[in-house]
This record gives sequence, structure tokens and C-alpha cells, in this order.
Amino acid sequence: MEKKNIEWAELGFGYMKTDYRFVSHYQNGAWDEGVLTEDANVVINECAGVLQYAQTVFEGMKAYTTADGRIVTFRPDLNGERMEQSAVRLEMPVYPKEEFVKAVLKTIKANEAYVPPYGSGATLYVRPYLFGSNPVIGVKPADEYQFRVFTTPVGPYFKGGVKPLTIRISDFDRAAPNGTGHIKAGLNYAMSLYAIVDAHKQGYDENMYLDAATRTKVEETGGANFLFVTKDGKVVTPKSDSILPSITRRSLMQVAREYLGLEAQEREVYVEELADFAECGLCGTAAVISPVGKIVDHGKEICLPSGMSEMGPVTKKLYDTLTGIQMGTIKAPKGWVVEV
Repeated sequence: MEKKNIEWAELGFGYMKTDYRFVSHYQNGAWDEGVLTEDANVVINECAGVLQYAQTVFEGMKAYTTADGRIVTFRPDLNGERMEQSAVRLEMPVYPKEEFVKAVLKTIKANEAYVPPYGSGATLYVRPYLFGSNPVIGVKPADEYQFRVFTTPVGPYFKGGVKPLTIRISDFDRAAPNGTGHIKAGLNYAMSLYAIVDAHKQGYDENMYLDAATRTKVEETGGANFLFVTKDGKVVTPKSDSILPSITRRSLMQVAREYLGLEAQEREVYVEELADFAECGLCGTAAVISPVGKIVDHGKEICLPSGMSEMGPVTKKLYDTLTGIQMGTIKAPKGWVVEV
């Protein structure tokens, strides 16, 4: 298929309407088969559950053009599993992961003219989401829902190359110990907006949230998991029941062990350890890994030895290996790369 006439290299990380999106409705206790539609507008009642009580969950994924010209997406089954878990936690009907994957592939296929060419630095971002759609005025779950998938071509998350970030330890809490931090609910992101805007006003790129119970352990940022590298080359990521199980982070840990031969640990990470790490990165779909150069703890600066000018050596190997797997230049583990 002929690609759209888009200046791929000029794309930022923003929304651009594409031709088709997938929509399925849940009514009378069952999901319908769903359809592709050209209508990008969502029409719901003013009292819809999503508007009144934030009953919504979502996922974030990407589709790529590989070096040999195939269109692929990365581990969509794990996004489907995570959406199932998110739906259960918010008392929403589960959209089965098998149907989730089919809907995602169908939507990418319908918009393949918007999948950027290999080497352009751009990708097709895919956003599946689920929300309560019927009127709800009492505090209770909705009875009707919509599951939708839209796509938008995006450029690199960081234009002009990846530069190490300066982050602060936040006084705000991201999630309660038995709350919703482990699911991808819209309400979690709404709660982080004040803190991130405040961080930007203070000159920081991101927040480091600590555990709400003791405020001694590292959790995550508003939209990414942490990954640390020790001075002897071990890869460490925080373990907590109140952080989101990032698919990128889980994949990077496997890459560390199986491709790079590194020791990789998921364990509790204490604030007092931060000065002992050699490298730090934020893991997520948008940028894969964003390096951190400086952590500020209420005026005390912790500078990572990897420096403020470039990605650390281990972080760079992890980034290059995972993006190589996604783009088809490195052989992927079975099931990781799904062709559209």
C-alpha cells in the first residue's frame, strides 16, 4: 500500500487523525463483534459513567515497519492481559485478550498507509481503551461500555536525540499500597498531572514517586517504570505491588539476561541506594528508555556517573538491543514480534 504523504521526520509526539478506528459495544451482558469506522468522534450521554466517575482504562502500543518491510507490533498479548486485569479492578467487563489482539491488528492493517517507513524515526502509536458509556448518577459501575482502538503516527518522544533527564523526588504520592497503581487506569494519570506540571515549573523533567506507606522505597514516575544499573553492571528494577507492570521494562529485563548476559534483579529499591547506582533510566512504550542524569532529593543532588550528556553504556546496549528486536534487525524471542 502507498504511504500517506507525511513528513515523517518532522512528526512530533502528538495526535493525527487516521482513516479507521475499531469500536465494540457491551450491552445486555455481552460484547458485539465490533466494526471499523471512519468516525473519530465518540458520542455519549452527559451522565456517562466515564465522565462522572472516571471508569476507564487504556493501553499504549506501537506498530513498526521492519528493516525487511514488514509491519509488526510488539507483544500485543501482554497489553491484552494487562487490560483484562485493569478492567477487573475497575468492575468493568473484560474484553478478552484474544479479541483485543485481533482488534489491534485489524486497526493497524486498516491504517497501514500511516505506518512510518523503516529508518524514519517515527512509528504508529496504537491506543486501545475501554470506558463506561451509559448514564450513571449513583456511585456504581456502568452497565454499558465501549472498547475502542485508534492509531496515530508519532515521531520520537524526544526530538533532537535523547538527553539525560533531571528528576526530583516528589512529595506527592502516586498510588496507595492497596490502590490502583498496578493497573492502567485513566484516573492514575489524572492524579499525576498536577505533580508533573509543578515539576516542570520547578525545572525538572519528571517526578520520582516513593512508596506511600514508608516513603523510603522507589516506585515509578507518572508514566514509566525505573531501571537502574549498578556499578558492577547488574540491572535492577523496583518491585512493588503498586506500580504498573510495564511491558517495556519486563522485556528489557529479559534482554539483559538472555541477550547481554547480565544479572537482572527485580527487588525493592531504597532511596538511600540511589547514590550507589551507575545508571538510571525510565522505561516505557513512548521512548523505550529515557536516561536519567540527575536525581534531586529536596536540594541534595545525586548525579549518576554515566553523566548528563549521553545514555550510559549498559542502558545504551539495552536500548539498542530492544529496538533492534522491534525493528527486525535482531532475532526476537518467540511471540514477541507479531506481523500485521
